[in-house]
Amino acid sequence: MYQTFIFDVDGTLIDTEKAVLGSLQKMLKLDYGQHLEAEQLSFVLGIPGADALPQLGIEDIDRANERWNEYMVDFAHTITIFNGINHTLMALNNEGVTTGVVTSKTTDELQADFVPHGLMDKLHYVVCADDTARHKPHPDPLLKFLELSGADPASSVYIGDTIYDAQCARDAGVDFALALWGCSDSDAIDAKHRLSSPSELLTLIMNRGREHSE
Repeated sequence: MYQTFIFDVDGTLIDTEKAVLGSLQKMLKLDYGQHLEAEQLSFVLGIPGADALPQLGIEDIDRANERWNEYMVDFAHTITIFNGINHTLMALNNEGVTTGVVTSKTTDELQADFVPHGLMDKLHYVVCADDTARHKPHPDPLLKFLELSGADPASSVYIGDTIYDAQCARDAGVDFALALWGCSDSDAIDAKHRLSSPSELLTLIMNRGREHSE
C-alpha cells in the first residue's frame, strides 16, 4: 500500500494554465515587447519561472519573475480546483496516509495562487522551489520531501501532469502517477499509473492493499 501521496500543484491540484500563460503573455508584451502565442509558451508549465525565463532571452530574471507574479493577480479568477480533488484529499486523510506537495512554485507564489483555495489543511508537508537549489526535473525536491517527512520512497507515489514531474519521480526512486485531467501530452510521459480522475487514487490504495494481503 502507498503510505505517502505527494502532489504537484499546477495542473494537478489546481488548474492554473490560463493564469500562468496569460500573465506571462501580458508580461512579455508590456515589459519586453514580445508577442508570443500561448502554445509557444507551454514549455514553462511545470518548471520555476527562474528556469523558464532565460529560455525566453530574459536576463533580469528577478524583476521579470516579480512582474509575472504581479500580472498573475489579473488572472486569479481563472484558477480553479480540479473536480474531485477536495474529496480525494479528504478521503486520503481519512485513510491515515501522509499527503503533501512538491511544487515548482516559490513559497510566495504558493501563498498567492494556492493557499486561497483552502486545501492546505489537508496536506502534511510542502516543498517549494525555494527549498532546494535544483528544481524539477532534478530529483532534489522529492528527495527533500522524503527527508522532511521520513517517508519510504518504496511506499510513496508522486502525482503530476508533466514530463518534469515524471523525471523527478524516476530519479528519486518514487513511483509516478500521471494526472491525465491536467496533462496535455500524455503519450510522451512514462508513468507507473495513469489516472483519469483524482478518485482513482483511492482505488489505487485498495488495489495495493489487496496485493499485500494475498
